[in-house]
Amino acid sequence: MAKLYFSYSAMNAGKSTLLLQASYNYRERGMHTLLFIAALDDRAGNGKIGSRIGLDCEAIPFSADEDLFARVCEEQGEEKIACVFVDEAQFMTTEQVWQLARVADRLGIPVMTYGLRTDFQGELFPGSKALLAIADTLREIRTICACGSKATMVVRFGPDGKPLQDGAQIEVGGNDKYVSLCRRHWEDAMGRV
Repeated sequence: MAKLYFSYSAMNAGKSTLLLQASYNYRERGMHTLLFIAALDDRAGNGKIGSRIGLDCEAIPFSADEDLFARVCEEQGEEKIACVFVDEAQFMTTEQVWQLARVADRLGIPVMTYGLRTDFQGELFPGSKALLAIADTLREIRTICACGSKATMVVRFGPDGKPLQDGAQIEVGGNDKYVSLCRRHWEDAMGRV
């Protein structure tokens, strides 16, 4: 039976690298995979999943108003899909998470999603919240804080180099704006102690 998977972590844990590796493994065996990425994340280029270690692959960009179940059905009509992959899954809407659950449940296609669990304020993203609630399999991908402890939180820095306390939940960026920290050092950085 196909499942909906959610692999989550703080930034810089290798989520995109793992996604690209898993898709490559399917394709190496002659199986077709379908890759999605949030349209608002164009750091590797529009419609491209890229990893910090230099791997990249073309993907279908999706926006918040797109019906992912319908899109998979459309693509399935052209070629049998062995697995669906979604990068930056935190940017999905709750309805899109349910659409992907239908892909697994009704089409029998495994769906592997990768994304952040929380934002820079320690709050769940809507897509992550829905995935944590309904995914069949949850997997934490670990990364480390500068102190060596497991990093579970992300801090966003402003142009002045100081941690931001508030702002829009979604602001795409990489190492230029964000740092992954353990909970203790995140609290220190956010001035919550």
